Amino acid sequence: MAPCRSWGFKLFSCFWIFSMCEAEAGAEVMIKCDELRLGQYICEDPEINNMTQEPLGCTNSTAYAPCLPAPNITCKDYSGNETLFTGKEVGFYKPITCRNVNGYSYKVAVALSLFLGWLGADRFYLGYPALGMLKFCTVGFCGIGSLIDFILISMQIVGPSDGSSYIIDYYGARLTRLSINNETFKKT
Repeated sequence: MAPCRSWGFKLFSCFWIFSMCEAEAGAEVMIKCDELRLGQYICEDPEINNMTQEPLGCTNSTAYAPCLPAPNITCKDYSGNETLFTGKEVGFYKPITCRNVNGYSYKVAVALSLFLGWLGADRFYLGYPALGMLKFCTVGFCGIGSLIDFILISMQIVGPSDGSSYIIDYYGARLTRLSINNETFKKT
């Protein structure tokens, strides 16, 4: 009689485990809105500051753009509430990169380098007084130094001495330096 009771218990256990697995498989786990897949949301362009030409609220090279989940998407918003979105509410804020600027204009630096570079005005403007004085005393290294400085400034290789970036129109001709690090290294 013991073997029969054991088979009945095993059958009941298998049935119970199977029903629990079915119940868990049918239950959906609510995801956060910032974990939505591409195409399930759209991010608006950030508001741009007219003086700095960078997104408003740019701190530590990061700003946040509001993102709107698509209509009829349900997810947890930035405050943790489950919400059914209509496509007009902000679901989360996506971090975007921005640049640190301190008032040095790219257009002014290029113009000074082109027209008054032989006097060292470009280097004085960018905060390099010793190099500016050297160019002034040597009349721009006889023209060669002025040409080299113009190329370096126009290619945005030489920037302001405080380490900040130039003020360049947000949708303007910005150059981005690419470097090799652990995220961009191509394995052979």
